[in-house]
Amino acid sequence: MIITQTPFRMSFFGGGTDFAGFYNEHGGAVLSTTFDKYCYVTVRHLPPFFDYKTHLTYSKEEKVNELKDINHPAIRNAMEWLDMHRLRLTYESDLPARSGLGTSSSFAVGMLSAFYALKGKYADKRKLADDAIYLERTLCAEAGGIQDQIAASFGGFNRINFSKDGYSVHPVIINPERKKVLNANMMLFFTGFSRFSSDIQKTTEKSMKDKTQQLIAMYELVDKAEHILTDKHTDLDDFGRLLDYTWQLKRGISSGISTGPIDEQYQKAMQAGAIGGKLLGAGGGGFLLFYVPKEKQESVKKALSSLLYVPFSFENEGTKIIYYGPEEYSAENKE
Repeated sequence: MIITQTPFRMSFFGGGTDFAGFYNEHGGAVLSTTFDKYCYVTVRHLPPFFDYKTHLTYSKEEKVNELKDINHPAIRNAMEWLDMHRLRLTYESDLPARSGLGTSSSFAVGMLSAFYALKGKYADKRKLADDAIYLERTLCAEAGGIQDQIAASFGGFNRINFSKDGYSVHPVIINPERKKVLNANMMLFFTGFSRFSSDIQKTTEKSMKDKTQQLIAMYELVDKAEHILTDKHTDLDDFGRLLDYTWQLKRGISSGISTGPIDEQYQKAMQAGAIGGKLLGAGGGGFLLFYVPKEKQESVKKALSSLLYVPFSFENEGTKIIYYGPEEYSAENKE
């Protein structure tokens, strides 16, 4: 049996510049972090006592004999690609799917890590990120960028650069006390709305062709935000002000990114004392993130009392195997 733990991510700046159509021509970068909310994937070989050969438990339950009959596209494609058979796979999560936190990519990374471990193969963080990108963007043909898979795999507070030559991951070196203050000033709220990221991304990708200048401006904000974090002489509240600015830019890319109710909640938080914020992920619903000075946080909680407040802490480890129990398995019995 293998159990993996993979964190979710929140992206602060540069979202949208991780699409190949943009970064191949202009370059791209995101500033993001993983935090202490996780998904867990448990994989083991299915004992030979059942009238089905694959047992999957996620938001649904599947019991099938043929891989082609698996409904979940990421699981089906990964099992066919890596030649996995007779499995029992269980997915559990601290937070809901389709909520703007890269949950599907965290699952992909954690599942692939578990599959490799079950086969007795070592996969480092870059291989897991690369393979998760290939699984979601090529095998599953889902629209979207490539930042989520990288963030989930590597973990930590990073600047991720994109170019036609690939990507590179650079940890952001922040004074520990300053990082604590940043974390303490961040507030996360669940809007209650959820959507399939790929659906929003399809509309966004079409809009991006006409929004190059907005994306270039969002790309440039990554440098400014990184400077605020790493220069202890700057006002940390400027990070919140930049969040508001990047959110306004992002809202202008596609009508599907925000909604009336989300805009209303955002304005309530700003009027209650938030300095800035944004909707995490592709848009359309999920989690709202705000930068709020400590003395204004109770006021913001009260203003957003209809939403679920979710405390969190930054994390640094990325995906990892938290239980490894190798099993004897004969390939002769895989069918």
